[in-house]
Amino acid sequence: MTYEQLKAEENQYVMNTYGRFPIALDHGEGATLWDVEGKKYIDLASGIGVNCLGYNNPVLTDAITAQAHKLMHVSNLFTTEPMVQVAKKLVEKTHLDGKVFFANSGAEANEGAIKLARKYSFDKYGEGRFKIITLVNSFHGRTVTTLKATGQDRFHNYFFPFTEGFDYAEANNFDSVRRKVDDMTCAVMMELVQGEGGVLPLDPEFVKQVEALCREKDLLLIIDEVQTGIGRTGSLFCFQQYDVRPDVVTMAKGLGGGVPIGAVLAAKSCSNVLTPGTHATTFGGTPMVCAAANAVLDTVANGEFLAQVREKGEYLKNGILSIGSPNIHGVRGMGLMLGIIVDEGKHAAFANKLIEKGVLAITAGKNAVRLLPPLTISKAEMDEALTIMKEVF
Repeated sequence: MTYEQLKAEENQYVMNTYGRFPIALDHGEGATLWDVEGKKYIDLASGIGVNCLGYNNPVLTDAITAQAHKLMHVSNLFTTEPMVQVAKKLVEKTHLDGKVFFANSGAEANEGAIKLARKYSFDKYGEGRFKIITLVNSFHGRTVTTLKATGQDRFHNYFFPFTEGFDYAEANNFDSVRRKVDDMTCAVMMELVQGEGGVLPLDPEFVKQVEALCREKDLLLIIDEVQTGIGRTGSLFCFQQYDVRPDVVTMAKGLGGGVPIGAVLAAKSCSNVLTPGTHATTFGGTPMVCAAANAVLDTVANGEFLAQVREKGEYLKNGILSIGSPNIHGVRGMGLMLGIIVDEGKHAAFANKLIEKGVLAITAGKNAVRLLPPLTISKAEMDEALTIMKEVF
């Protein structure tokens, strides 16, 4: 079908909840995609950070295919090897000595972390200690609860009443966090790089101060690694570069390499809080998805691979800065999670122009063109994208 034919049927049958770009993608190889009209694109978005191993990667496709022939799904009333092995790898690679709960998305993972934090506090202190501090400009999901956890007013509309029990402190302002913490607080929840907020890394000293406050007040430190995790910033998890020890880490996106999965990793301090009957999901930890996650972790959780991610991030960042355009005011981020800073309000126009010329990019915050390429992107693909960027910027 042509794009126009597909779009006509989409308009007829699909809810209009996304501001989609005017292309219909068909297939890919590496970090390169083609649409239904045969036009080629260098993908610097990877499904918003999901397709970490790129497209048509045999490591991933072979693992999914082999597991599909064996067992695609069973309920969580039974044990399966792929699920256990993903959990084992996550615990061993993070050295948190904890346990894992599997979900289907980042929002679900954050919901699980919120429930865990509140039950942890209820078990120790009883009712009334439920408040979770998040940061202004944060993003934690689109369920009714995770929308309220998100520290951006524009998301707090339409769907009233929202789940209560959240307050917002300023990022990189420890005094603001300390003022918000009171006798009702049970946890602090942060992204170490605010992705949707504009690709904004937190200051390491601020993060360490928040960690110390959590230890002092017996608050759980929840690190939302839905976008930053699974190698995206150049380490398996971003918190490993901040030298902190979270109580809870949430993840999704890249963990499945393209199939839906989320997970809550609880450190030893709170790994036994969720007990039978207190939390569950039908599809969490299903064998086929976990087969994909095992393939991803076997590839990404490797020192040499992660070093390459850091090198690629520097190469892409330096290449963008070398364009020397007055429209580019800097590049921020970590690893292959980068934001090109442009004039406020112009980021969407630049993203649209890049897509028109053959580079898939997305936006973040008020002034960032966000880049989240597959971690396996080649130098040749980056060079091709940089040539187009030079033309556009």
